[in-house]
Amino acid sequence: MSDLQRDFEIIQEDKDYLNARGFQWETVMVNNQMWLIVHGFPVPEGYNTRVVDAAVMIPSDYEICGLDMVYIKPALHRTNGVRIGATDYNETIRGELYQRWSRHRTSQNPWRAGLDNIGTHLDLVEEWLLRELHKEIA
Repeated sequence: MSDLQRDFEIIQEDKDYLNARGFQWETVMVNNQMWLIVHGFPVPEGYNTRVVDAAVMIPSDYEICGLDMVYIKPALHRTNGVRIGATDYNETIRGELYQRWSRHRTSQNPWRAGLDNIGTHLDLVEEWLLRELHKEIA
């Protein structure tokens, strides 16, 4: 993938993580909102696709205040027909629809300034995708 946008900088530790994982990634500014878009993000078996673009909204002070949720394109559906909760909202990023996965850190798993980063957030996203596959019909 060529011509990846770099509209803003992220910390070197996060660049190193993304590059070490072999991701093609972009930082894009849309309507004064900063987004990291990770192309080729892996999805476990059990969904309608095995690879997506994953977008994360990046606050200007994300290293301190933390990251939240993930936005996925194309929208994910479980192959067994079980509905995925809290994914009904879509966000338009550069004219394309991304499915919002409304997942959040908890008091048992808070953002740890100085320890957490884009890498630990994407690791958590992978955990959310796996955890969703183990839910039964609600």
